[in-house]
Amino acid sequence: MEIKAINALRILGVDAINQANSGHPGIVLGAAPMVYTLFTKHLNVNVKKEDWISRDRFILSAGHGSALLYAINHFAGYKISLDDIKNFRQIGNTPGHPEYGHTSGVETTSGPLGQGVSNAVGMAIAEAHLASRFNKEDLNIINNYTYALVGDGDLQEGVALEAMSLAGHLGLNKLIVLFDSNDIQLDGPVNLAYSENHKMKFTAMGWNYIYVEDGNDVKAIDRAIKKAKKQTDKPSIIEIKTVIGYGTNVQGTSKVHGSPIGMDEAKNLRTTLGWENDPFVIDEDVYAHYKKLVTNRGSRAYSKWKKQLKAYSEAYPQDYQLLKDFLKGKVTVNLDELNAYAQTSKDATRNVSGKVLDHVSKQNLNIIGGSADLTSSTKAKGSDGNFTKATPQGRNINFGVREHAMGAIVNGITLYGGLKAFSGAFFVFSDYMKPALRLAAIMNIPSIAVFTHDSIGVGEDGPTHQPIEQLAGLRAIPNFNVIRPADANETIAAWKIALESKTTPTALVLTRQNVKNYDTTSYDGVMKGAYIVSKEEKRLDGILLATGSEVELAMETKALLKEKGLDIRVVSMPSMFLFDKMPKKYQESILPKGVKTLAIEMASPMSFYKYTQNVYGMTTFGASTKAEIAFEHFGFTKENIAKVFTEI
Repeated sequence: MEIKAINALRILGVDAINQANSGHPGIVLGAAPMVYTLFTKHLNVNVKKEDWISRDRFILSAGHGSALLYAINHFAGYKISLDDIKNFRQIGNTPGHPEYGHTSGVETTSGPLGQGVSNAVGMAIAEAHLASRFNKEDLNIINNYTYALVGDGDLQEGVALEAMSLAGHLGLNKLIVLFDSNDIQLDGPVNLAYSENHKMKFTAMGWNYIYVEDGNDVKAIDRAIKKAKKQTDKPSIIEIKTVIGYGTNVQGTSKVHGSPIGMDEAKNLRTTLGWENDPFVIDEDVYAHYKKLVTNRGSRAYSKWKKQLKAYSEAYPQDYQLLKDFLKGKVTVNLDELNAYAQTSKDATRNVSGKVLDHVSKQNLNIIGGSADLTSSTKAKGSDGNFTKATPQGRNINFGVREHAMGAIVNGITLYGGLKAFSGAFFVFSDYMKPALRLAAIMNIPSIAVFTHDSIGVGEDGPTHQPIEQLAGLRAIPNFNVIRPADANETIAAWKIALESKTTPTALVLTRQNVKNYDTTSYDGVMKGAYIVSKEEKRLDGILLATGSEVELAMETKALLKEKGLDIRVVSMPSMFLFDKMPKKYQESILPKGVKTLAIEMASPMSFYKYTQNVYGMTTFGASTKAEIAFEHFGFTKENIAKVFTEI
């Protein structure tokens, strides 16, 4: 029956790909036995309770093999029908690459290679941290494994190697990676581009390496997973040698990697595998087999956990209440306490951010994160010491110089549930994190990215470290909230918004240089995206529209223009994302049509053209000099801005 159940995965996946005339059959045919083994013998999931916190996670990092994931999840009993599979790669339930929140049973949006396994590292960190906080000697209510399936391509991506390096360093023993090692990638044999020794490489990275010679040997795969689960101090990678496109006439070649095999070849495959049914016809004994070994087993595991949870709630009521608060995503941000500090602030917004984060972290034990070797500069540091193998309750993650992995790991922590995760980096290095930031937006998850050193105000480090186009780039991502606060009040507001977000990731873009705090800036204003921070007195001669540190510049320019008899409004726009969601009536009350408006930002002007045709920004890279000299050199002075405004 095992062979029939495995071949059902293969055939259903191939039929879906043929029907769509698009997809990747190679991994479906080669990796089906390892997926079968994992799901039927190890994976604990409850298909009727997909948000069960202590479920095992399965991440298909090689997301191009989505037809295999949909097939196994269909058989497991998730909400994926045969009709859904027939509509593979069409608008609907089974997209070309797995999408979290879109298709039942999908734990993350994967496909950009390396991101999925990096998410898995984040999930393993979350499991270790929450287990350390909540588990008792007699009740392990957080107790799951995170499994990821990777291909040769995943392990060539820098993001994967960054993440796996950190996982080895942290000794994440409940992370198990199944490596579909078939020696073929799209352009041909792997050896055209790669010749490293996997065993030596991953052993050196602190991983437990296990080798399975035959990818069709279910017993050997099962033994390997059992061995990996016995590992107590390091993650495991199981290299399983497979044949890409197994059972076809083009097996073992790149021809079967990313193109449908066609109806004739599918017919030959059926003969080879001894499969007699027509496309999309599955015998009932296959469903019964998977129900017994996956669905029912997972249901029993969940029932056992529920009994443990009940006992936990009675024995440890305070911890149980805290766990419930964690799972609800509950956070407390006391504006009154924070605003008292803000009134006297003349700090850089990065410093304000650090103080806010420290304050809210003491009140909210579900906040965790860290920086990419820049904590002293970004001030983005978790509380309660460092998260390490020996101290998993620490909430500061030392990501090292691994920005790309950091973004994906934070997404994984967020996806796991129960925690509010943040990262920290210089804003210019958001370029390294862009894929993970974009995926967070696609997944509708509230990951938080703290970016400091937000402009040419970086100064002497020069144009390599002075962001220019990054604001426009991140603002262009749908469902991504970029907040560039002007002062302490707006920075406090930005953190409250980020921590309370449910379905949108947030980037906080913060200054290196000190800024003045204004009594007219507010949380309510930031919530609206843009608002008036200095109103015209009698008539409206024009508007200065600014973000971040340039709000102070706009206020100074307003005073200068007043001497020339002009009555000017200053508008702070910390979040275009939030402003664009406001009613048209409100938008027009802040930026009325027909009024001369000059936008000011030390970055690419592109973002502002939807609000005004007059923008004073950066159309070149910066320069290596003191910040004050850079501001003067590029014309970000009150005298020059006043001159530009009057000449419009």
